[in-house]
Amino acid sequence: MKIFYIILSVWVLAIARADAAESTQTADGFALPQSGHQFSFPRDHGSHDDFKIEWWYITGHLFSDAGRRFGFQATFFRSAGSPTNSANTNSAAFGSDKLFLAHMALLDVKSGTFLHQQRLNRDGWDAFSLTNGLSVRNGNWSLHMTDTNREAMNLRGSLTAETAFQLELQPRKALVVFGQNSVSRKAADPTAASYYLTFPRLEATGEVKFNSETNRVHGEAWMDHEISSSQLGDGQAGWDWCCLQFKDGREIMSYRMRRKDGSQDDFSTLAWVATNGVITHLPSAQFQLETVRTWKSPVTGAVYPVSLKIKTRDPLTNKPVNFLLEPLAENQELAGGGSLAYWEGACRIRDDAGQEIGSAFLELTGYAGNLEKSLR
Repeated sequence: MKIFYIILSVWVLAIARADAAESTQTADGFALPQSGHQFSFPRDHGSHDDFKIEWWYITGHLFSDAGRRFGFQATFFRSAGSPTNSANTNSAAFGSDKLFLAHMALLDVKSGTFLHQQRLNRDGWDAFSLTNGLSVRNGNWSLHMTDTNREAMNLRGSLTAETAFQLELQPRKALVVFGQNSVSRKAADPTAASYYLTFPRLEATGEVKFNSETNRVHGEAWMDHEISSSQLGDGQAGWDWCCLQFKDGREIMSYRMRRKDGSQDDFSTLAWVATNGVITHLPSAQFQLETVRTWKSPVTGAVYPVSLKIKTRDPLTNKPVNFLLEPLAENQELAGGGSLAYWEGACRIRDDAGQEIGSAFLELTGYAGNLEKSLR
């Protein structure tokens, strides 16, 4: 899940939807996810220009040799202006209406410093996404698959002249596909869906340059690749999304689609990923997110539930479990840059005994501004 719809709304028109449940295209001619779709790699790691929007999203927790801790986010977005123009897949000609947005963020836990930056470029030599495999770029920010057999990747990002990171990413678990029959539904509208591909655990090694000091780092990351032409449904006010990586080798991905009345939409979901990669999807009725602590942004005035308790059941034991998401810093809001603000933060996971049992990332949207209005 990603904040793309909030960001996208400030520079493109809202996405048109098709009426029929079995439609293969939106009303404006973009492709829709199809049940039973068979993926082919490395091609499907690349860009799908017949779809309206797409993003490659990586977050993670890094530790320096000296014990310093960082949280990071890197997200590359592609948006097609029209089905006709998007078909010119890898054009190097500047001026195409295909647009590329990218976000970078870095948290230094020791100082509490949170840096973030946003870029927007048209398709061309300095911003692109290839279709035959994973290679995306926005200025000097890039994500490339360097070895298709191992599915190893290289990520480069920067935030200031004194702050940058370069990471080698290697899957420690196989790619998983969230949803049912290849399709991840987000709302009652059958077109509000995506192909949702994830590497739930990546080994990350490399360097973080912070305040001109270079830190050798290692850690773990999470990567989402979503392909869609429409995701939001009528009456939805925003979402709370999280990814959890437990020390026991399992993971959770969950999103709560929030309705205007504050209730949890029936198309919310929680998915466990077992150590062998098998996914157990739990419906909306089988998990709850409870607010433990809020934080009010001094920039936007938005109040975010930055600490949440997840209540669900463990498919291994079939017993109820509770997990506390505790932010490593409260101020991890990405505000400014011409888009609606959202909160995207590195968190610890604690059990009921207070023990730290893993790391997480939490995304909170629709709290700063009217999401429905922004999409019109």
